[in-house]
Amino acid sequence: MRFTKMHGLGNDYIYVNCFKEYIENPPKVARFVSDRHFGVGSDGLIMINPSKCADFEMEMYNADGSRSEMCGNGIRCVAKYVYDYGLTDKTSISVETLGGIKYLELTVKDGKTELVRVNMGKPELSPKLIPVVSGSPEDEAVIDAPILVGGREYRMTSVSMGNPHTVVYVDDVDGLDIEEIGPKFENHERFPNRVNTEFVKVLDRHTAQMRVWERGSGETLACGTGACAVAVSCILNGLTEDKVTVKLLGGDLEIEWDREADVVYMTGPATVVFDGEINI
Repeated sequence: MRFTKMHGLGNDYIYVNCFKEYIENPPKVARFVSDRHFGVGSDGLIMINPSKCADFEMEMYNADGSRSEMCGNGIRCVAKYVYDYGLTDKTSISVETLGGIKYLELTVKDGKTELVRVNMGKPELSPKLIPVVSGSPEDEAVIDAPILVGGREYRMTSVSMGNPHTVVYVDDVDGLDIEEIGPKFENHERFPNRVNTEFVKVLDRHTAQMRVWERGSGETLACGTGACAVAVSCILNGLTEDKVTVKLLGGDLEIEWDREADVVYMTGPATVVFDGEINI
């Protein structure tokens, strides 16, 4: 199987051009290639497929083989792949995901994609659609709501950006024992489909720092949908303006929530690490 390893701010995946390759058992292959000792090493597997309703389809699996709806860093890499490897010559493309069709704008220099701006769509706040157990009789948005995890009460804001997120504000992002607390949020009974958890400290009205525990992958260096969820949460809680620089372990993403159109835009880089071939 031919593949390309790519990353968005250190959030790395194995990309396979399924116009040319066929993967019989994607969950098994995802677990194999993601292993950082016995495989290639990645946060998961992303298959680039033909689509009947968009320019391309992104079929994504986490490192544990579970299916994932969407990945903001992953979709930027899909955009770079299809342009840089000659699958399209368009700089405006659409990509089908389980989280809906996403629209992307590519900034190209010397024939290579430098930046990708993604229309991430509408942030979903309905608890039933995230999903999250709201704890209220009505389907009210979960904003600054209490949750008891590991014997301690936290305040969370829950958002779906095509996949489920909950945002938790902490005083010390760097010193957080994320390996301890991350799995407890991920598998908490209030999240029927598990959840991606962002631990956040707001630095000023335009900047937030985050670490993320991704469902099925653990801590990663960056999470694009998570950065979008963080920006939406910060804005809903009155902590930042509508344009936010989100600082992740792997670098920065620029997030803008157009409140009038109710659309979130994410801008960031995508990088090719290497091309390879592996027996599966």
